[in-house]
Amino acid sequence: MVDLATIQHMTRNEADMAFKKRVQTIFEWIAPTDQSVILDCACGRGFYLNMFRYVSQCRLVGLELDWPVIEKAKKNVGHLPNLLLTNANIYRLPYPDDTFDGVILSEILEHIDHDVDGLKEVYRVLKPGGVVAITVPNANYPFWWDPINKTLETLFNTHIGNGPLAGIWANHVRLYTAQQLRESVLAAGFEVEEERAFTHHSFPFIHNVVYGLGKPLLESGALPQSMANAADRTTFDKNDGSLLNPINLALKVLNFFDRPNVMSEPPGHSTVNLCLKGRKRQ
Repeated sequence: MVDLATIQHMTRNEADMAFKKRVQTIFEWIAPTDQSVILDCACGRGFYLNMFRYVSQCRLVGLELDWPVIEKAKKNVGHLPNLLLTNANIYRLPYPDDTFDGVILSEILEHIDHDVDGLKEVYRVLKPGGVVAITVPNANYPFWWDPINKTLETLFNTHIGNGPLAGIWANHVRLYTAQQLRESVLAAGFEVEEERAFTHHSFPFIHNVVYGLGKPLLESGALPQSMANAADRTTFDKNDGSLLNPINLALKVLNFFDRPNVMSEPPGHSTVNLCLKGRKRQ
């Protein structure tokens, strides 16, 4: 089990408070050992792979469909030992049956048209008794997380799905209710072991600020090095924590807004994420 202090260290640069809780949830549900074989599907830029390698010597596989994104993953984690990056599709996973002890499915299902088909492939490549850790955006998300889309949905039954103002709907086929997520997971054959929902309180417009503004600035190289070190998810040890750094000061404010949040909000609360732990039958 990875201790909470280590998880907090690995997410110390994180401005997305929901992401911090996703990391904690995934490490709780897929606790790596040096003998584990873990798939991150899809791995994106390799953030979870980087953290799993930081705390264990498990075998890691990252799958990503988007070639420009996997090029970024190669830059971030391609040099790490015992780690394989694969350019492939979730509907046709290029791995044998019963390969993985754990599969990370974080912020993926909402991007694909046929979520049950993708989940069935994940079920196939998991070992009997293996765990899938799923996180998705909640259809009942907090107003302040994405006020633009919440207003458009409420007044006009529409949303912005692309571009810097897309917010929580960015490139998504759907958002989920807890029931919809559970039904899809059960339809794929999994047993449901645990469900949680988190991040109810948030800084206004934070999704737009972090992903619409901050992420492009960081990836473009426009930030001074000290600010980049404080904003980069791939580095855990370069930020000196100085509050003279505007990024660290902003993180202090965002962490203050996150203080009332808990790891599993009561039913009915609006939250950014829904999470589900599924297990393949023995």
